[in-house]
Amino acid sequence: MTALISPRFLRAILPALSLAILLALIFYLNPRTMSYVGLNLMLNLAIPIALATIAQLCVMTVNDLDLSIGAYVGFVVCVAGTWLHQDPVLGIAALAGGIVIYALVGALIHLRNLPSIVVTLGMSFVWLGLAVSILPRPGGQAPEWIAWLMKLKPPYVPFPIIAAAVIAAVAWFALMRTSYGSILRGSGGNPRSIERAGWSLLKTKVTMFALAGFFGMLAGLSLIGLTTSAQANVADRYTLYSIAGVILGGGDFVGGRVSPVGAVLGAITLTLSAPFLTFIHLPPDWQIGAQGAILIIVLALRAVIDRVEKRR
Repeated sequence: MTALISPRFLRAILPALSLAILLALIFYLNPRTMSYVGLNLMLNLAIPIALATIAQLCVMTVNDLDLSIGAYVGFVVCVAGTWLHQDPVLGIAALAGGIVIYALVGALIHLRNLPSIVVTLGMSFVWLGLAVSILPRPGGQAPEWIAWLMKLKPPYVPFPIIAAAVIAAVAWFALMRTSYGSILRGSGGNPRSIERAGWSLLKTKVTMFALAGFFGMLAGLSLIGLTTSAQANVADRYTLYSIAGVILGGGDFVGGRVSPVGAVLGAITLTLSAPFLTFIHLPPDWQIGAQGAILIIVLALRAVIDRVEKRR
């Protein structure tokens, strides 16, 4: 019984508990949302946000922070809405090039010992400039296969829930259940020990940044599948959403302490916060601040749990 109520257990279930409380409030405020159609409408944007959150988690695992993920997702959306739709070979090459650039950024940060916040902030302007160059004004069209995939309606369970479960399972298995996943997490938690064991910190950094580019690409593709058209600044908020999702999910800024499942739950919580704030008739101008307040409340609860855990 003591183990079940330990601070570590409370910290582990906090993401799921936060989501459950928010979902219960939404169902209470609007019972019609407690249906296949209601959940599907509310959770559609959870897919790209969850993928962007996993991309951020990859970077935070190695003690870095990516301030360019939102602009990068916008770049992917513009590539998918133009080149990938009109010339698939060119589009695929551009998307692959984005992943390569992400890997090179990771290498640069490690080799030159540069602060990731500064480098990725600069890259955000690069991605935004490329997106505007590709698509100066809103337009374009989503490739048919992406739009078809994002409009799937499987029986009984809405597609966003299935997609979120798959994303969480894949990320959890890769990072938490494989031997190389342990190395990747260890490079953030105890880099000196990893290096002494013969593993290259440069390779782990490049790997995690490349994975961030890959998941960010998937976020952009899923987003245009939902919006069906493109614009350069469509994902401006995704940078903050991704960071908040990782933190809400139990991750830390340093130490390689992350939770892929918790991060996806955090992304879903952020997605649901928008309809919740709408149902309580909060003006749109106040909703960003209210989302920040939700994050602060959850972080405050984590701080209390961590303090209790340290006293034991």
